[in-house]
Amino acid sequence: MCGRYAVTTDPAKLAAEIDARNEIDPPPSGSSRSAGESSRSADESSRSPSAVEGNFNVAPTTTVMTVVDRHEHGVPDDIAARRIRAMRWGLVPSWTKELGKGPLLINARAESLAEKPAFRTSLKGKRCLVPMDGWYEWRKGPAGADGKPTKTPFFMSPEDGTRLFMGGLWAAWRPAEARAAGDDSAWVSSMTIITTDAVGALRDVHDRMPLIMPFEFWDAWLDPDSPADPALLRPPSADLVDRISVREVSPLVNRVSNNGPELLDPVS
Repeated sequence: MCGRYAVTTDPAKLAAEIDARNEIDPPPSGSSRSAGESSRSADESSRSPSAVEGNFNVAPTTTVMTVVDRHEHGVPDDIAARRIRAMRWGLVPSWTKELGKGPLLINARAESLAEKPAFRTSLKGKRCLVPMDGWYEWRKGPAGADGKPTKTPFFMSPEDGTRLFMGGLWAAWRPAEARAAGDDSAWVSSMTIITTDAVGALRDVHDRMPLIMPFEFWDAWLDPDSPADPALLRPPSADLVDRISVREVSPLVNRVSNNGPELLDPVS
């Protein structure tokens, strides 16, 4: 699974790197808008300062950066443009009655996306990329004094310091009362990170891993007008995973309130 990760770039820099439109801006001064909400339509940008700042300990429900290919709102025949958008981590299905109630869908298993009601609609045309420096995972060990298995945190990231882009799905939701009133100001964009079987040395830490999406697959994965090729959901190649560094890190990462570069330091 993938329950924590780190991302230290900012939306403007990322947009320049991948030739995308940056649609993330800080909210207006004094705004009370909550994470993931937008004053625009569901297919336009969300705004949140938490998606602008670097975060060494990204946790579920945080508003994060994503990459999507989308048409201009109301112009479905134009060429879909690549965009950087803010979304809430934890996909909110359309039938959800109240935000924050129900399962926290932070991950989606690649093997069952097409069958799961919460994900199959998004798989058809709402696919995204989730940029990150790397992700955290906890390896279970022998039981401790409390009888529970010990958990040792590890951080996985590219050996060469490049950025990872994980496959994800996204959805747009608004409360029933807003939908009934035709209120387009209450949309919440949310996403989930796809996971697959771990490969190579990563299996020594956990049996699941986020689905790494290589650059050459981006166009096909992000295409909003075509279904996803099942081949894109296969575990990454052993060659790709061999370039991922695995290092034990401090238990400081266990607390979401801890958030700094020291979380990435290897345990000596």
